[in-house]
Amino acid sequence: MPHPFLLILLLLGLPSMADAQVYRCEDGQGVTFADHPCSETAQTVDIPDNRLGGRFDQNLPEPDPASDKTADSDASATPEAGSTCRFINSTDLRRYIVRQQVIPGMTRENVRRAFGSPPERYTDPQEVWIYQTRYYGALYELTYVYFRDGCVDHVEYRKP
Repeated sequence: MPHPFLLILLLLGLPSMADAQVYRCEDGQGVTFADHPCSETAQTVDIPDNRLGGRFDQNLPEPDPASDKTADSDASATPEAGSTCRFINSTDLRRYIVRQQVIPGMTRENVRRAFGSPPERYTDPQEVWIYQTRYYGALYELTYVYFRDGCVDHVEYRKP
């Protein structure tokens, strides 16, 4: 039984499949592909090397400068100008807004998109927006959204 280390070296020394030649053969039964010429009319097929080879972006097309515009959905994921809000990726942000959830790190605009404009807001000593949740016309819950430097600091849910 050969030593496992020798088997590994032997396997590493074999040529890779990407370097193998491919031939296209056409006959009365149709088209076939093979690793050896199957007739005198066999054509070689060029297969581009799509291995990454160290750089993750080497096989990607060059970016088009004309299409380098920020989409509206991506703009909503970025913090307000000059703010210190944490980054929330656009997929998660859309999910929170659709579910009408507010989490720390959201901007004022994100909160407006999730909850709407606040019926009550106070700025002193800390900016807070207060939302009312009603069921069957009766006040059920108050939601307090506290901001620090334009970003949601924390959210509290209280019974009236």
